[in-house]
Parts: sequence; structure tokens; C-alpha cells
Amino acid sequence: MKQGRKRGVIDRSGRRTILLGAATLAGGGLLSMDGSAGSREVVTSAQAGERANTVLAGRGRAIVETTAGKVSGSIRNGIHTFKGIPYAGPIGGAGRFQPPTKPVAWAGVRSSMQFGQVCPQVARTGWANDEEAWLFSWDDGIPGEDCLRVNVWTPGVNDNRKRPVMVWIHGGGFQAGSGQELPSYDGENLAKRGDVVVVSLNHRLAVLGFLNLAELGGERYASSANVGQLDLVAALEWVRDNIASFGGDPGNVTIFGQSGGGAKVSTLLAMPSAKGLIHKAIVQSGSGLRMVRPETSARLAAAVVAELGLNQHHLDQLHKVPVANLIAAGQAAMRKMGGGGAGGYRVFQRGADRAGWGPTVDGRILPQHPFDPQAPAIADGVPMLIGTTLNEFVNGINNPNIDALTESELQSRVREMYGERSGQIIEAYRKSNPTARPFDLFSFISTVTTRHNAVAQADLKAARRAAPVYQYLFTWQTPVLDGRPKAFHCAELAFCFDNVDRCLNMTGGGPEARTLAARVSGAWIAFARSGNPNHAGLPKWPVYTSANGEVMIFDNKCEVRNDPDRAERRLVTQG
Repeated sequence: MKQGRKRGVIDRSGRRTILLGAATLAGGGLLSMDGSAGSREVVTSAQAGERANTVLAGRGRAIVETTAGKVSGSIRNGIHTFKGIPYAGPIGGAGRFQPPTKPVAWAGVRSSMQFGQVCPQVARTGWANDEEAWLFSWDDGIPGEDCLRVNVWTPGVNDNRKRPVMVWIHGGGFQAGSGQELPSYDGENLAKRGDVVVVSLNHRLAVLGFLNLAELGGERYASSANVGQLDLVAALEWVRDNIASFGGDPGNVTIFGQSGGGAKVSTLLAMPSAKGLIHKAIVQSGSGLRMVRPETSARLAAAVVAELGLNQHHLDQLHKVPVANLIAAGQAAMRKMGGGGAGGYRVFQRGADRAGWGPTVDGRILPQHPFDPQAPAIADGVPMLIGTTLNEFVNGINNPNIDALTESELQSRVREMYGERSGQIIEAYRKSNPTARPFDLFSFISTVTTRHNAVAQADLKAARRAAPVYQYLFTWQTPVLDGRPKAFHCAELAFCFDNVDRCLNMTGGGPEARTLAARVSGAWIAFARSGNPNHAGLPKWPVYTSANGEVMIFDNKCEVRNDPDRAERRLVTQG
């Protein structure tokens, strides 16, 4: 996109306050809330007369009072944006492995226009793959333990409006990621399209967020196994206490997350401390049925302590260890504990325990596995929207030779995964996908674990008969890289945030992608508003039932099907 020359803007006092860029990212043709064509812009009195400006920032603009002090942000395309606001106190040093505290108050107005620190974490290996790095365009941010920050996008502040609030929880398992890592996470377009308030956040990860020191350190570390999840609760408490000043409704909060973020959403629904803070929930390619058993996380913690040359009598030294050394010890301990599936392939394992970093079912902070053996009763009143992508983790990213996979190689791979049942499984998928190539069949079979967990979570939620649940399957194939990425893990993110033009490397842009983005983001907005994703841009989307398995297919043609892969999926999961 051609860049325009930047120019200064002088406010009425004669002070040069900001720089304006002539180029903006096009959002495409917007749909109104009823799904019809046309633009819908929410303009507050503070924005009157300023709509022609792309960016506004400076004295007296975008100021909001929070419980800890005043913050100032910026205004872009009519959306007020605030970044890096502390939602809890410092967590380094003595605060390591301890529950979050209330944010420390500040005097004056705190500038909040840049993302705050991200949780220190392992180096991203994806940078080594040129194709993958180009596709995802990560922003890994600046690491630091002072990372408990929220970001807010809103159409208006201090206006006594009660907009739906959508709180995004990032992916990366429980050991990586941040609220800024992908361009798709930017909340501006979603806030603008739906007249909603979008919030994203950072929290503690891996060894900093889930190190179970309870056995070694007693009461002082009674919560250490779950402080990463308690950070999320603290962020939701911040939303409850502050979001009204940002134009949001604290009584209508939707949490949504993808991959590891979906597992975090699943876990929050089972946490008593989060009850009442969540009114709707969306789980994207990350249905978390089971979390970590206490004996498993205790072994991992003991291995970390030993890796550092410490023991239970010197746990106070953990608060002084450089964070890079702590992370390295966590990785070394993980490697020594082992794990992994057959041949590195994703093999379905019924009732498999979660290994590695993650929340511990400690009987107190997390009383039960989130969705095993049943959905959490404390979330009975919370409607859910659950889904996956068609190809998830097995796609053609970094692999230009996917068409070279032979029938013999397909049979060999599936045999390694499922033994004597492999032939029957392949034939079942071939029957329902007669034109599929060997690699496509392998992708469908390998995706069963993710898809099965989403269906199981929907079944368990529906069985409670207390709130509706809706299910989707995102099958749209990106045209970039000759279509090899297919409907990959993360493919739907640009669509639910209405950011297909901000994520051109992923989506390719164009009218088809923009039309689908309007439909998907419209569904997310409608669900956040009312607990029902239906809008005029989609065919009627029925509530999910276990009997029929109703699922919305998101593609260039959106349609509802009844559990389209039931027979094949059950062949894999019931063996």
C-alpha cells in the first residue's frame, strides 16, 4: 500500500501534537448489524468535528479515570484505544508465584498508547521458517515480568453507554503468546463494526504462571500452580470495576479465546473466583476438557527446582533467579519429563491427561477438570459458542510438496497412529471425501482430536440444559501460498476480528474474504450482545443438540449441517 507523506497537526493552542499518516488499512464493505450492506459508524460527541482525522492524540483527548488513576489513549478512525493499562500490581521478585494484587495507584494522567510488557517466555521457533513467519507476521513485543496489562478499544468513553464487552484471551498454549502477537488481535475494526468494547490482555505463562510449588513450599505457595489463571480473573475484575468508564457494560462480558486461549476460557468457566464475571463464552480450536493433575504438576515443579540446583529449603532463591534462567530450567525439566504422541503425529487418546504447563486441578482454585466428567455447574447460565477449523495443525505451511504424499505413505502414517484400524479409518474418510488427495485425508484424520474435543464440550454443555450452545466449523481455504495452508489453525482469527485486510498475508484480502469476515464477526458480535449468533447475513443457526450435532459451516457459502463427520470421527474416537 502506498504510504502518504506524514504531516503535523496543530491544535487550537498552537502546539504540534500528533503525526497523521495518509494511508489507512481498508476495512472493506461493512455490514450493518442486520447483515445488510452499508457502513455503520458510532460517533460520540467527543468525536464530533474530528472524523476526518485518522489519528488523534494529545492533551485533553481520550482520558478515562480508572480505579487506580487516569489514563490517556489515542483515537483512530473514531475508536478510542488504550494500551498497557495495569490491571494488577507488580509480580516480579517477591511477587513471583503469588496471586495477583490490585494495581498500584498513580498520580496524574498515565500515558497508555503502547502495548505493555509481555510475559517472558521461550523463543518462538516459527521465526526459523520463512513461509510461516511471513504468514503470521508476529509481534513478540518486549518481555518483562511487569506484564499484567490490558488493552481497550471502544467507540466512546465517559458516555454512559452500555456496550457489550468482548475480552480476548490469547493463544500459545499456557506457555507462550501475548495480547499483541498477531495482527488479527487488533480490536479496532471489531469495536467499530459492532459498537462493542474490545479488551485484550497479557498474563503469566509457563514456569511463571503454573509452577506447582505447593508440595515443596506449603501455604506460601498454595496458589502457585494456578496464578496464571488467577491473573485472568484479576483482569476480569478490572473489567467489572472499570469498563463502564470506557463505555462498556460490566453486566454483559463475553470472554473469547483461540487454541490455548480457548483452553483458558474453558478453565475460567470452572473457577469459582470467576463466577459472575463471565456472561458468555467463545472457545475457538481449544476446547479444554481436562487440565493438569496435581501429582503431574508437582513432579514438573520438583524437576525445575532440581534443575536450578535448589531444594525445598531454599525456595526463596526462586524469587532471585534471573527470569531467563528460570525459563530455561522450565524447558529442561519439560524435556526430561518426556511426552508426545506416536511419531510426532496427533493421535486421539481418550481421557488423556494434560502434561506440561497448565492449570492444576487443585480442588480449590480449580475444583474439577473444566469439562470432565461434566460441564461446570457454576457456568450453567453462560451461553457458549464452540468451534474449530477444518485442517487445524496439519496443513501445507512450510511444506510445498504436500501433493507428493502417496497413498502408500498415507497408509503408513495412519497405521503408525491407529494400528490395525488404519485401513478402516482411511476408507471411511475417503468415502465421505471421494475427491480428496492423500494429504487431505491425512489432515482430516489428524484433526480428529481438536474437533472431537469441541463436539464433546458442546455435548457436555448441552446436557446441562441451562444455557444455549452453538457450534461452528471454519472451512474457508486461504488462496495465499497456492492454497497450501488450507483452513489452518488460526485461520478464523482475522475473520472474527474483521481484520482480513490487516492480515493480508494470511487471507489474501479481496471481496470473498471481506464478505466472510462480515458474516463471522457479525456472528461474534451478535453472540456477545445477546447470546445468540444469528444475524441476517447468515442462514438460520440453530442451537446445538447432541442428537443432531448442528454446526454452522463458515465458507464462501455458509450453511448449517448436522454433524457432517460424525461417522468417521466416531470410528477414530471409539476404537
